Amino acid sequence: MKKVCFVCLGNICRSPMAEFVMKNLDEDGRLQVVSRATSGWEHGNPIHTGTRRIFQKHKIAYSSQKRSQQIAKQDLETFDFIIGMDKQNVADLKRLSNGLYDRKIFLFAEGGVPDPWYTGDFDATYIQVKAGCQRWLERILKD
Repeated sequence: MKKVCFVCLGNICRSPMAEFVMKNLDEDGRLQVVSRATSGWEHGNPIHTGTRRIFQKHKIAYSSQKRSQQIAKQDLETFDFIIGMDKQNVADLKRLSNGLYDRKIFLFAEGGVPDPWYTGDFDATYIQVKAGCQRWLERILKD
């Protein structure tokens, strides 16, 4: 089973959205999917209300118990695909990796996914995340 970790700055908006959208798309449960933060700013906080509204609007199952968790070096060893939601996330992941796990670190989509915490546009984020997760699911299952 392939292990996938989506990563954003706070682990309350984009990466949990990608986590649960991917789980929803992976109907056969072929992947282990989680999400993490590059920072500890939101550590322990629940998924942002804007992301939860998206889940409800699109009938995407999610865990109300999900809390923000910062990525650790051990995660870099554990996961097969570590996918940063923007270029800064990827840079932070590679800094943590220190060259050891760079081959596992990827950018979610060209140009990255803007953070809805700043833009306020969770619908636009969902459109990008859903399309990106569909592409990643195909790519990961071929690998």
